[in-house]
Amino acid sequence: MLPYDRNPLEMKVTMKRPRRKFLQFAGAAATVLAWPKAAMSQTFPSRPITMIVPLAAGGAVDAVGRILAERMRGSLVQPIIIENIGGADGSIGTGRAVRARPDGYTLDLGFLGTHVLNGAFYSLPYDVLNDFAPIVPLVRSPLVLFARRTMPANDLNQLIDWLKASPGRSSVGYGAPGPHIVAALFAKETGTRSTLVPYRDLAPAIQDLVAGQIDLSFGGPDTLPLAQAASIKAYAVTSDTRLALAPDLPTFGELGLPALSYFTWWAIFAPKGTPGDIIGRLNAAAVEALADPAVRSRFADLGLDIFPRERQTPAALGALVRADADKWWPIIKESGIKAAP
Repeated sequence: MLPYDRNPLEMKVTMKRPRRKFLQFAGAAATVLAWPKAAMSQTFPSRPITMIVPLAAGGAVDAVGRILAERMRGSLVQPIIIENIGGADGSIGTGRAVRARPDGYTLDLGFLGTHVLNGAFYSLPYDVLNDFAPIVPLVRSPLVLFARRTMPANDLNQLIDWLKASPGRSSVGYGAPGPHIVAALFAKETGTRSTLVPYRDLAPAIQDLVAGQIDLSFGGPDTLPLAQAASIKAYAVTSDTRLALAPDLPTFGELGLPALSYFTWWAIFAPKGTPGDIIGRLNAAAVEALADPAVRSRFADLGLDIFPRERQTPAALGALVRADADKWWPIIKESGIKAAP
């Protein structure tokens, strides 16, 4: 029988069969395509994870990454390998992280400089606000103004008088965007002028400060032991209250410079598009690590404050990044601060 000799109803049923088979095949294909992503999330992690630290080894950022990586290994049952990639105030390493496959196996240990300040300093090939998946905020820390041990000034007022007496003849070393901005604000607020000396990281700047090669530098509280050993001098801290590590050290606010209130922070990010359940798995491992008394003690020894438990969420980290961009980007623009050459 030829097709045109068939019953019209039989023709209608017969013609539907190929479409039904096609739909069945399409559904099966979609299931197959979705399966690897779902399976990957369920078995994550099944191999070592890389955490990019966008500064040289030896500084506070590197220490935070290594302390967390060591403790998170117990929760994830996989090692976290630290990869230090410095340069351009951390933007080179951060750029490497953002281009990684969004599967949870490449993490970015970011901080205020890399995920906020660099967005105002540089024309970046990525968007610091939108190209990352926030995982967890970790710790925060103020900065301390240090000077070479032979500096004749014994307090901040004497230091300001010394700087004003020799405009442009002093040097201030910095190794990250945060200390750069604070150094520029300090000059603006005190009416002083110094030569800003860029370093690849804060650690070599402090080394040159100890050697007397530069006059001043803003560093973290982890540098205070050098001041306590009289290898360098310390004048004031950018926190709102005095530090437990150095209760005799005044805040800039106490000394009449409230504009020099500043905290940097460290956090873990992943490339945008990383599955939500993998983000959750990494967040849980980091939160568990931050609750460990041994980890808390090590961070306290470095002068780092752990974020409260209720703020250790991806949403809280995303809100923190945007709030600091709203605060610091206009300040950078108005002050005319430029990136290091």
